[in-house]
Amino acid sequence: MEQSLEHTSQQFRQALANCRNIFSKKLQDYGASWRILRASSLTDQLFIKAKRIRSLEIKKVALVDEGILPEFIALVNYGIVGLIQLDKGFVDEVDITAEQALALYDSYAEETLNLMIRKNHDYDEAWRGMRVSSYTDLILTKLQRIKEIEDSDGKTIVSEGIDANYMDIINYSVFGIIKLTE
Repeated sequence: MEQSLEHTSQQFRQALANCRNIFSKKLQDYGASWRILRASSLTDQLFIKAKRIRSLEIKKVALVDEGILPEFIALVNYGIVGLIQLDKGFVDEVDITAEQALALYDSYAEETLNLMIRKNHDYDEAWRGMRVSSYTDLILTKLQRIKEIEDSDGKTIVSEGIDANYMDIINYSVFGIIKLTE
């Protein structure tokens, strides 16, 4: 089992590295333009990505020449952007460099990886027995929860906050990436 957990960590790190590579290239194209997005707009961006995955899973045909894998990558990257925005807030003009954005990305990616390692230990690699479509449904459920929390001004009574839901979305998305590329 220990070897399996280590293998998962390696696969997870590789998937995150691939997502970071895309994030870095987009930073070169657009800068950190996402700093302007409010939390609710990020939630909606995550929602449309997850809905597209679900649509493609059901219809089995894409009319836009992008498949499910790029959408899971986008979910990882927007999830990390969401964590950054929760911490820093939104701005009216971009206020960080590409290097600063990548440093923040790396910090939140590492935090999310560490959460996955702890949960994966406790759940005994259960994600490997799940279908990719279940990750999609769980991501959509997490997004619905985030919307409810946002509509309650970020207040919860006993539930995890928005940040924990973003991290779960990132982790399910990475699991989807791993499954689709194995």
